[in-house]
Parts: sequence; structure tokens; C-alpha cells
Amino acid sequence: MSHNRLGETTSPYLLQHEDNPVHWWPWCSEALEAAKAEDKPILLSVGYAACHWCHVMAHESFEDEATAEVMNELFVNIKVDREERPDIDVIYMAAVHQFGEPGGWPLTMFLTPDGRPFWGGTYFPKESKFGKPAFTHVLKQISHIYKEEHDKVLENAKAITAHLQKGDDGSSSAGLSPGFLKQVADKLQGAFDPVHGGIQGAPKFPQYTIFWLLWRAGIQLDLADCRKAIENTLSHICQGGIYDHLGGGFARYSVDERWLAPHFEKMLYDNALLLELLTEVWRETPLPLYEARVRETIAWLKREMIVEGGGFAASLDADSEGEEGRFYVWSEAEIDEALDPEDSTFFKSVYDVSGGGNWEGKNILNRLKDFTAHSVDDEERLQALRSKLLDLRDGRVRPGWDDKVLADWNGLMIAALVRAADVFDEPGWRDLAQSAYDFVKASMTRDGRLIHSYRAGRAQAPATAADYANMIWAALRLHQSKGDRVYLDDALGWLSVLDAHYWDAARGGYYFTADDTTDLIVRTKSANDDALPNANGTMISNLVALSMLAGDVELMDRARVILDGFANDLKENLFSHGGLLAASFDLFSPQQIVVLQENGSAEIGGLAHQMRRLSLPGAVQSIIVDTTQIAGGSPASGKTMQDGKPTAYICISGTCSAPVTGSDELVESLSEQRLIGA
Repeated sequence: MSHNRLGETTSPYLLQHEDNPVHWWPWCSEALEAAKAEDKPILLSVGYAACHWCHVMAHESFEDEATAEVMNELFVNIKVDREERPDIDVIYMAAVHQFGEPGGWPLTMFLTPDGRPFWGGTYFPKESKFGKPAFTHVLKQISHIYKEEHDKVLENAKAITAHLQKGDDGSSSAGLSPGFLKQVADKLQGAFDPVHGGIQGAPKFPQYTIFWLLWRAGIQLDLADCRKAIENTLSHICQGGIYDHLGGGFARYSVDERWLAPHFEKMLYDNALLLELLTEVWRETPLPLYEARVRETIAWLKREMIVEGGGFAASLDADSEGEEGRFYVWSEAEIDEALDPEDSTFFKSVYDVSGGGNWEGKNILNRLKDFTAHSVDDEERLQALRSKLLDLRDGRVRPGWDDKVLADWNGLMIAALVRAADVFDEPGWRDLAQSAYDFVKASMTRDGRLIHSYRAGRAQAPATAADYANMIWAALRLHQSKGDRVYLDDALGWLSVLDAHYWDAARGGYYFTADDTTDLIVRTKSANDDALPNANGTMISNLVALSMLAGDVELMDRARVILDGFANDLKENLFSHGGLLAASFDLFSPQQIVVLQENGSAEIGGLAHQMRRLSLPGAVQSIIVDTTQIAGGSPASGKTMQDGKPTAYICISGTCSAPVTGSDELVESLSEQRLIGA
């Protein structure tokens, strides 16, 4: 019998390692018991299926018999998929930060047999390079220290664990104000690259919460420079190599400052958040480029990322045939062979293709040198050429597909699709979102509680606060779009689970894990954003929206308690709390816009059209055809159409405007009411 136990798992990442000579365990109580019985430290390796450097370390070390022999002799080895168990990853990533390391994946941690961290890092090469020691040298040194300085190791592990448990004692967030947010936005905007967009320097990430904070400040505090910074950033992202110009969809991040050269993995959450932001910015600045990228990315999602049953898959790998980006890059000769000479010359001039290439001798298709749109005829010609090359590319060996369904990532994509469906009048996109929503409810729910991950017929891993926060966001979007009370009831039901099992009654805010998740050494609680928006920031906005939609003022109070609970953390590091700061706009000025109209009237016409063609970040935006679906205590309760005409009401902090029936009047009123006085 093999000592590698990963073949019994469903995670595509773990299954990538099932044939390693390493005696891998999945995360389980039996692994910890084995470490205690053998009195061996634990080597914990955390990664994910689309992670390039995870593959590199696997090929160099985990597939190497000699390295595996050292690992097996000295350690109990545990492999974790960070996407399947983010609750494990968040603990040990916080620990590696305490060691002064920047963090990242693969995460390589050394633990005591009871799971407490005492040292760690990220990628270690097989041979000494990049200023890092050889992996086997590290293994032997750690094992030696564990044996020879056992008591010291245990004391250090105890101290680190205690620090991980320590949370913010909280204080009043009264110092936060629109004026303070303006200062933050001005400072943040000054850190943006004025040429290429994004935070200055490299690598460049599409940092949604930072971008969202700056956009909200630009709109709600009327800061033109902030709006321009986000528009410039999105335009460069949309024209850069981080975008797949043939197949649609965005890669994880760019290694350079121009958004040219990505690590080529495509993650569901990045694409969801960029869809969300592109849709919102298009409402204010209706550039054809943004609409094109929204449409192309949703086409990619529909073509490549839907699993059986309707849920959305997690990711596509960066590597194929053992090489990063091989599936996506082109040589000049390949383009010349695929296209007629005149077409090839035209295409190469637009997409930066040359004999020497623009990345490691190959060409990443991009339009950074040819930034502006061509004529309609030329753009149609380019579309036909892209389709021809896409068909050719489809014959290549495809990157790995991680088809597990994650509740939190699906929540983000559902919310983004529903909003895009409303704004661009594409009901088919709402149907995609509905199918994924139904999948999560049917296949990833047990006894009224969410399950984090689903694959191969098995729903597993305990839900995190992010699963609930993002699915509540999805439910609220569907409720606003469709007007059906069932989605509001779903959101309130998930909120009750969050409050029962995740809420910190002493200091406010939600823990990342439930009180009955039993296989973790600590329960973490923070408002720091990482690749995804933090659940606490998301829940502030959700609670404000729920307060208005359900007519429950106590939910607004709970949102304020969350903000107060992280006030000290905010003071220490503003920019790691972009989501929390952006959500604070909702507390300063809760906004709800409702359009009442008869069932069957043109959904995107008249007042509804005007509401959806103006950026209203954070506002609850509903088209209502059945007023019986409005909760009794909602500010919109009791409102009626005027003279049988579609009628809008703008409700700010619980007080609603006079009825509005004219389109121009609505645009003028919304443009004024969305502003928050600084």
C-alpha cells in the first residue's frame, strides 16, 4: 500500500501530488496523531492547482526520490489546497508574516505535532539559488533544531500561536468621516502609476478593494483624479497581456509594471471582481473597450468555466506541457502560417508580435502599443482574425482545469453577472448566475449551512465567513434584479448562521471560521483584504443593504459595530483595509433607489435605463413590479406609481424623495444624491 494518501481526496491540487514519492497526508486528525506518535515535526505544504511556483517546487523536490526520502525520514508531511481549506491557509500565512517573510505560495511551514507553527517560508529551491538555501539543507536544519532545542521550539510555537489569537480590542470609528476618506483617497491616488495605472512598481495585481475604494471616492466625493486613475488602470489591464485577447478572461497578475507579462493562471475570483468593476465604471464612462471585455470574459466563462450542474469552476492553470504560458504565447512564424500575409502584417502590428518576441523569445498578445480603437471595419477584421487564431489555439494541449466549486468565489461571480446582466440588458447572463446560485443551494448546503467546496460529487470543507458574505451578496443582487422575496429570505437565513457561529460578541466582527470548526489551532479574525475582499468589509455593505431591504434598523447598527471593532487595525494599516474603508461609505450615506413599474414594461427602458446608466456604487438598486414583495419596514414600503407611470424614489438614510417620473429629472437627482459631503 502506498504511503501517499492523496489519491483518496477530490482536490485537483492534491491529486497532482498523489504519485509523489513523498508520504503525503491530507489535513486530518490522523496526520497530527501520527506526528505525535512518532514525535516528528510536521512539514505543511500549502498551494493550489493553478500556482506556477507550486509546480516548480513539486517538480524539483516533491517528485525527487532523494528529497522525498529526507522528507519522509524527518517529517510527517501534510499537503493542503489553500482554495479548499482557506481557513488553514489564513492561519499559517499569518504565521509566516510573523517570521518576516512576505508570504505567497507554495507556503512551506514547519509545525509541532499539535499543529503550532515554529518556522516557515514559501518556495525553497532544490539547489541553493535566488539567495535561498537548498530545500534538503533546510529540512535537515529544522529537524536538528527540533530535536536539539525541543523546549525552545515549543516555547516559540506557543508564543506565535498566542499572537495569532490576539485580536483588535476595538475602539470607536468616530474618527472616520467623508473628509478623512478624501485624505485617504488623495494619498492612495498619489501612489498610482500615472502612466500604466495600478499601484506603482512591479508586480502589478488587479487589487479590487483598492480600486473600488478609489472609484467610490471618485464618484461619491467627486474626485476627478481618482476616477481618472481607475479608468487609466482598467484601460491598461484591458489592453495588456494580462488579458487573454483571443479567449477572454484575465490572468492573476502581471510580473511587470506595464500589465504585459502575467503569470498565466486564470482565477474565477479575479474575473468576477474585474467584471464587477468594469461594469460599474462603464456606467459612468461607457467606453466600448470596457463593454467588449465584459462580453468577451463572460463568453469565456460560459465556454470554459461551468461544471456539470451549473456551478463555476475555480481556475485554469498557468502551465501546460510543463511550461508556463505555453498555451497562450505565439511565435511570429505561427502567426504568419495561420493568417494570410496582409492579415498577418496587420494583426502583428496591432498585437505587438515580432520575430524576437516580447516575452522570453515568444509573443504575448497585447495592444499596449496600439492603445486606441481602430475603425469599426478594422475592429471587425481583427475579431475575425482572433477567432481564427483561437480555433487554432484550441488544438493545443490545454492547461489544467481545477473544476472544484467554491461557494465564496461563486458568490462573487454570481453577484457580478447579475449586475452586468442588468446594466447591459443581457438576461442570459442572469440565467448563468441563477444556475450557479441554484447549484450552491442544492449541492453545497447541509442542514441550512453552506459547505465551502464541492467536487466529484462530494461537498466538503467547513464554510468560512467569506462563503456566507459572498453568497449573501449574490442573493441581494438577485433580489434587487428579480424582485423575488425568496432571495431576501435566503440572505437573512445565511445571516442568522453567521451571527450564530461566526460573530465575536465581545469585540464585534466576524471570525473567519465557525465556532464548531474543530481541526484548527486558532480562530482568526481580521478585516485585512488579501486576493479576495475580506468578509467583514463585505458584510458591512450587506448589512446596510439588508437593513433597507428588510426594514430592520438593527442590522445597520451591527454594521457600525463591525467598523468599530476594527478601528485600531484601520489606524495601523489603512491600505490593507480597502474593503472596510470602501464599505464605510455605505454607513455614511445608505442609499436606495427603487423604480416601480408594471410587469411587462420594457426592463431597460425609461427610468430603469437611467438608473443603470449612472454609477451608483454601494446603492441598493431595485426595479419593482410587485410591491407586495417589499418588506414592511423598508423605506420603499408603501410607495406607489404616479398616474400609472413608472416612478422612481431615491431614499437616503431612510428618507425618500418625492416621486420622480421624468428621466432627466432622475439623472439630475441621482447625480446630486450619490455625493457625500466632505
